[in-house]
Amino acid sequence: MTDRATLKDIAREIGVHASTVSRALNPRTASVVKPQTQKRVLEAARALGYRPHPLARGLRTNRTMSVGMVIPDIENPLFGPIIAGAEAVLAQSGYSTLIGASDYGERGAESVIGAMLDRRADGLLVAAVSRRDPSVTAAAGRGVPVVLVNRTVDDESLPAIVGDDRLGVGLAVRHLAELGHRRIGHVAGPSWLSTGWGRRRAFSEWTAAEGLEADPGLVEEADWFQVEPGYRACRALLDRRPDLTAIVAGNDLLGLGCYRAIRALGREPGRDISVTGYNDMPLLEMMQPAMTAVRVPYREMGGAAGEALLSLMAGGSRPVSSVRLRPTLEVRSSTAPARS
Repeated sequence: MTDRATLKDIAREIGVHASTVSRALNPRTASVVKPQTQKRVLEAARALGYRPHPLARGLRTNRTMSVGMVIPDIENPLFGPIIAGAEAVLAQSGYSTLIGASDYGERGAESVIGAMLDRRADGLLVAAVSRRDPSVTAAAGRGVPVVLVNRTVDDESLPAIVGDDRLGVGLAVRHLAELGHRRIGHVAGPSWLSTGWGRRRAFSEWTAAEGLEADPGLVEEADWFQVEPGYRACRALLDRRPDLTAIVAGNDLLGLGCYRAIRALGREPGRDISVTGYNDMPLLEMMQPAMTAVRVPYREMGGAAGEALLSLMAGGSRPVSSVRLRPTLEVRSSTAPARS
C-alpha cells in the first residue's frame, strides 16, 4: 500500500481500534492517546504510506485543512525560505498552504486576506502587513487565527515571528564603525512598514551609541524594498551628502540599488563607499563586490510561524507569544576600511 492506506489499515496493522488511530493522528486529540500507542500509530502510518484526505477530514471537523499565506512581494527572494519553512511544518499536520501576493500600499493585503477568508482558510500567516493594518485585526476579530511573519503591527495585538532588527542594524553599524567609518548614511525602507521604520529607528540609535554623526539628513527613505527605489533614494542621499563613506541599506535589494547609484557617480561600492545589505538573500556572495549583509534565519522564521499558527488553530489554553529571531552578520568585500 502507498497513498491509499486508511485508518482501518493502520488499526489492523497494530491491533487497535480505528478511532484510536484517528485520535493519535489528530494534533487536537493526540494528547489523549498513550505515548507508546502514538508512536506505534505513527510508525505504522509511515510504513503504510498513509496520508490523510484533506476533504474527508474537513467534513468531519468543519475545517478546510488549508492555511492562507499572504506575502507582499513575490519578486523578493527572501520570502521563498519563509514559505518553505511554514509549508514543511503545516504539511506534517495535513494542512495545505494557499499563497497570495498583496498589492503595493498600506492596505494592499486587504483584498488578498478577503479572498483567503472567502475560501474558508482555517488560519492566516501574513507577511504583508502595515504598521496599522485594519484587515488583519478585522480577520482576527472574526475569530480567524492570525500569525504575522517578518513584520508586525504597532499595537503588538497579534503574535508575530520576526527578526531582531534592532540587533541586526547594530551589527552593521558597529562593523562599519570598527572599519573607521564616521559618516554613515542609511537608505531606509518605507516607514509605514515595521521593517522600514524599525531599522530606521535602530540606525539612529546605533549611530548615536557609537558616537557617530547624528543628522536626519543621513537617512533617505525609499518608496519600496526593491532595486529601483533603492537607486533613487541613494542618488538623493549622495547628492545631499557626497562625503559619506558608508551606507547601511534597509534590505539587500535596496543595497543593490545603492551599488547602481554609487557607480552612476563614477565611484565604486566597497572601494569608495562601503555598503551593507539586510536579509542575506541567495547569491549575494556572487555580486560584484560580494555584499556584506545581515543574515536573518528566514526558513526558521517560517517554521516557527507555522508552529504558532497550529497552536492557535488547536485552541490551546496557552497564548501564542511573539518571537524575535537573532540575526548574524556575513562580512564580504562590499565593506572595507574607510578611505581618508
